[in-house]
Amino acid sequence: MVDSRVNPAEHIGVDLHLELSGPGGRRAALIRALREAIRSGRLAPGTRLPPYRSLAADLAVARNTVADAYAELVAEGWLTARQGSGTRVAERAEPLGTRARVPKKAPPRARGPRHDLRQGTPDASSFPRAAWLASYRRALQAAPNEVFGPGDPAGRLELREALTEYLARARGVRTEPGRIVICSGFAHALRLLFPAVLRGPLGVESYGLAFHRGLLTAAGVRTVPLALDEDGAQVDGLDRERAVLLTPAHQFPTGGPLHPARRAAVIDWARARGGVVLEDDYDGEFRYDRKPVGAVQGLDPERVVHIGSVSKSLSPALRLGWMVLPERYVEDVLAAKGEREAWASVLDQLALADFIASGSYDRHVRRMRQQYRSRRDRLVGALAEHAPHVEVTGIAAGLHAVLRLPPGSERSAVKAAAWQGLALDGLAEFRHPEAVMASPDGLVVGYATPSDHAYGAALEALCAALPPP
Repeated sequence: MVDSRVNPAEHIGVDLHLELSGPGGRRAALIRALREAIRSGRLAPGTRLPPYRSLAADLAVARNTVADAYAELVAEGWLTARQGSGTRVAERAEPLGTRARVPKKAPPRARGPRHDLRQGTPDASSFPRAAWLASYRRALQAAPNEVFGPGDPAGRLELREALTEYLARARGVRTEPGRIVICSGFAHALRLLFPAVLRGPLGVESYGLAFHRGLLTAAGVRTVPLALDEDGAQVDGLDRERAVLLTPAHQFPTGGPLHPARRAAVIDWARARGGVVLEDDYDGEFRYDRKPVGAVQGLDPERVVHIGSVSKSLSPALRLGWMVLPERYVEDVLAAKGEREAWASVLDQLALADFIASGSYDRHVRRMRQQYRSRRDRLVGALAEHAPHVEVTGIAAGLHAVLRLPPGSERSAVKAAAWQGLALDGLAEFRHPEAVMASPDGLVVGYATPSDHAYGAALEALCAALPPP
């Protein structure tokens, strides 16, 4: 029975785990337990202890037992007690007359590079915090109660409807909400598609992310490299493949869109062979010299899986992406994903839906397009001034450029960059191990990651690391 004379609020305090054991009564056991918690560091200096009424209720002991234990430890110097501040662990955690132990220092962390020009990540300092917070608040306030239950593996309808409108308008994608499945990014999409939905072998571009090839290999999918030239992947090399993975808007990492004739050719191949095209639209919004190239999916929605995400346009920390699927694959992909949403936060999905519908996403993309174009121009200008012998390619779109180097100089340039405290990648890092096309030397230079104030120093380090004429 609860004592009606006691205010229930007085029993509310922080949780404190103590084991009352050993010889003596409860008071002695409590004093020992508190001393040990302080000595071991579980209770750090300055930590506020629960009110003695609250701790007494938690430990099922008398209030006077806790009050007496606190008073004893205050007298010994383990605790301090001040009016209005409660009882806290003393800054001097050892009693007077004994030597205080010196805490072990954490091992020093390895210092990262001074300048980061690696590809693949946007400028983190440009994340639209205020606009995203506004969308998150609106989405949270408008969310029905069922949002806080198990999520639909297809993704929230609000986001799929917003993506249907946006992808049609901005990327030329033809779809409907029922054919969109939300995922946590491109890698997650690959895991869902192979081997549950698609089977190998899979045609891929001779240059691409080794991480993606590793995922496919782990799923038992053999990848067959397709040669590249100035018009993109040579899709006429497709033979026994059942599917092909392409980056048509901006070949990764060499740059350049897939030529219109080859877009038509790969659709013809898919129709004739019953194949499917996987379209990685990783930075389709960021084109600088003319309007963005539309999605291949618009040519034949039943032969193309269109995959996108906000990893480049907003942030990879959001872990939100999407697949626009041919109708025949929807049920199989949902079955592979599972009965409940286990990957993409439902609240983040709602926030992104509002962010798109409110126009904030378009405004952010346009602003970042201008910012990244300015950075690209600064890179091109710095190279023209300090290294005019280095050819810059792949700069019409995307968040990186490829610097063509003299034969045999790539490895030494990467080492020289490291000496300058500069992180970047050599072109060879992205080459398929079975590729037979020529292997030019080059550097893949991302210009999106550094903040504006650090970008100039990064360009100076880059120019200092490049080989002489």
